[in-house]
Amino acid sequence: MSNPWIAIGALGLVAVAIPFSMMAVSSLLRPRVPEQGKTTTYESGEVPTGTTRIRFNIQYYMVALLFLVFDIETVLIFPWTVIYRDAVSQPNIGIVPVLVPMLVFIGVLSVGLVWAWRNGAVRWIQSPGQGLTGARES
Repeated sequence: MSNPWIAIGALGLVAVAIPFSMMAVSSLLRPRVPEQGKTTTYESGEVPTGTTRIRFNIQYYMVALLFLVFDIETVLIFPWTVIYRDAVSQPNIGIVPVLVPMLVFIGVLSVGLVWAWRNGAVRWIQSPGQGLTGARES
């Protein structure tokens, strides 16, 4: 009998070997035309000005985190909805063992959303010259 870990090890070896061999072959085949524009910080031909440290509004990070939380929620709820009907139709499994864990999960996420809402994480900060519609006031 063969060990199943041999196949997993071979797959891992191939997964590492293919990208490294592609990089090696491309470094051997690509043309080398060194010029000053290619060695600058920005290869697009723009001369860099100022510092690279830019302050971003924290709201961008909060929106990204909330998106990830609710995206993961969707990923976890979808398989549950697929098996819900089959699980409820089983004679030895009722609706309670299937429905309660998902309601608890949605409840925890709802508490998190209410907490984020109350702390202003979903409130977008407007610049002084903008009204509610985003148009400039005269």
